[in-house]
Amino acid sequence: MFQIQRADFHVLPMRTRFPFKYGIASMSALPHLFVSVGMRVDGRQVTGLSSEGLPPKWFTKDPSTTFEHDLAEMLSVIQNAARVAGNAAEKPVRFFPWWKETCEEQKRWAGLRRLPALLSNLGVSLIERAVLDGLCKSGAVPLHVFLKSDEAGIDLGGVRPELHGMRVAGCLPESPLSNVAARHTVGLGDPLRTSEIPGDERLDDGLPQALDECIRSYGLRWFKIKICGREETDIPRLREITRVLAEGCPRGFQATLDGNEQFQSLADFREFYRLLHADKALAPLFDSLVFIEQPLHRDHALRDDVASVLEAWKDGPGIIIDEADGSLDDLPRALDLGYSGTSHKNCKGIVKGLANSALLQKRAAFMTRAPILSAEDLANVGPVALLQDLAMVAALGIPHVERNGHHYFRGLGMHSPGVQEEVLRAHAGLYRRHERGFAALDIRDGLLDLASVNSAPFGCAIQLDPARFTPLDAWVKGGGLAELG
Repeated sequence: MFQIQRADFHVLPMRTRFPFKYGIASMSALPHLFVSVGMRVDGRQVTGLSSEGLPPKWFTKDPSTTFEHDLAEMLSVIQNAARVAGNAAEKPVRFFPWWKETCEEQKRWAGLRRLPALLSNLGVSLIERAVLDGLCKSGAVPLHVFLKSDEAGIDLGGVRPELHGMRVAGCLPESPLSNVAARHTVGLGDPLRTSEIPGDERLDDGLPQALDECIRSYGLRWFKIKICGREETDIPRLREITRVLAEGCPRGFQATLDGNEQFQSLADFREFYRLLHADKALAPLFDSLVFIEQPLHRDHALRDDVASVLEAWKDGPGIIIDEADGSLDDLPRALDLGYSGTSHKNCKGIVKGLANSALLQKRAAFMTRAPILSAEDLANVGPVALLQDLAMVAALGIPHVERNGHHYFRGLGMHSPGVQEEVLRAHAGLYRRHERGFAALDIRDGLLDLASVNSAPFGCAIQLDPARFTPLDAWVKGGGLAELG
């Protein structure tokens, strides 16, 4: 049983090494928000922590609004979720009933304001993660143990009636994965060859910049490739990406394509896919293709006409939703239409991720294509958001995960030397001391070592004090929103 006594917000502004272009946005800076929840768990005081980078144009993809407007909306959603969660845990409560009441009240509030579910649930997920962090700390147990416990009491049938009778313990692997492959993101504007980077754009910060250099440095074999949906742009770029991957990965490689919501109808995307697939130079890429992520804009992805196209596309690839997976109703709807699955991101929610995994397992026997639960990333960085994300990926048993935070940001260089030293001691297998002194993610042979993540309460083994960062109110009043806009 626990109570929530307070929720505090702090901001760490971050700037990328170079712009990350995706969809309609190009990210060069974003605030990293820390949520600290003071809790009383079975009579003891504990503080739970979560964090998230708040990127432009992902939770809402409206080209007519400014990032300043979007960010203010994100913060209001998060602050309301904290209010709702606090009210739901004003008296001692168990985790699952608290989670359900918080979700339902946040949904009602967001509905009155016509806010999309993907954005609304961001607030719930941040508070949910902070509470789970506190409960794991209080019980001195890692996430994968707590999720299966009676104390968590997660009732999958209470999330979706279709899952009645299924237990979390029966839907998760007996043990979390000890390592996962890093699936490297190739952004729309990312350089592909070191030799082609103009001298005035070449970074000298100790980390690889171009795709070929990343492959050599990290031993990468898994890749996520973003496309813009224009034949004249995508085909030449995909040809060069294919050459770089074939040259750099003599043992072979695996890839996914991210459609970035660039298409308005699935029939249009099928024709675009046909053009790509017919290009002989792209054969190695399509031979390695694992799935395609969210080709349709979220406003069109779950329309009725999708079903007929997917049913007729007998030899088509597995296609999953990502941005279209905003509410608990969206994955069941997507599977009914013929999609193969969805992405897991902690920003969508932990309990939701469990329910999605259970639903895919339950429906697997009735699906024409193999079910897919992928693991994707919103430029997460450590030592909180990234490690909590990896703890959940390991618990779900997803063998590869999109990673890009370590590529677009310079390790843990945004944190103090003291914090970096703590991380290096506590997570020696996951991080290493870079030759230039900062803590950097340690990817070896394309893999991430999760031993320290799996043994720590919700992934993170250090006690990070968010009070060292700027209080949210002070950051907003100081012009932080406008500075990043």
